[in-house]
This record gives sequence, structure tokens and C-alpha cells, in this order.
Amino acid sequence: MWYSFAAMSATIDADLVERMTDLEVRLAFQDQLLRELDDVLRVLMARLATAEKNIEQLRNTDKSPPTPLGPVNEPPPHY
Repeated sequence: MWYSFAAMSATIDADLVERMTDLEVRLAFQDQLLRELDDVLRVLMARLATAEKNIEQLRNTDKSPPTPLGPVNEPPPHY
């Protein structure tokens, strides 16, 4: 009876070791993925800030109203 308990205990221990190893591997991959996603997010946030700055500059450069079309501003007819 003692042998079967010891064998069962060894099987359970081996199963737990395998499960722990699998969890540690998964955690390592998740940590790596999290670092990569953080790097991508930082790049995208910097690009977004640059794009917002460029849009604001474009808005500030053309504050004059558009020239209305009329007889004086119409292009000459083409014959």
C-alpha cells in the first residue's frame, strides 16, 4: 500500500511540476508580449502627438476666409 501511495505521490508531483513549468513558460511569453506591445504603444503615441501638432499648425497657417467667386474672381472663359 505504501508503494502505491508513493508512486501516486510521484505522479502527482510530476504533474504539478509539469503544470508549473507550463505556467512559467506562458508567463514568460506574456511578459515578452507585454513589453513588445508597450513599445508599439509608445511609438504610436509619439506619432499621434506629432500628427496632432501638425494638424494644429495647419489650422493656424490658413486663418483667412476663402476667396468668394464672383465676376472679378472668376477664371476667364476658355474658347
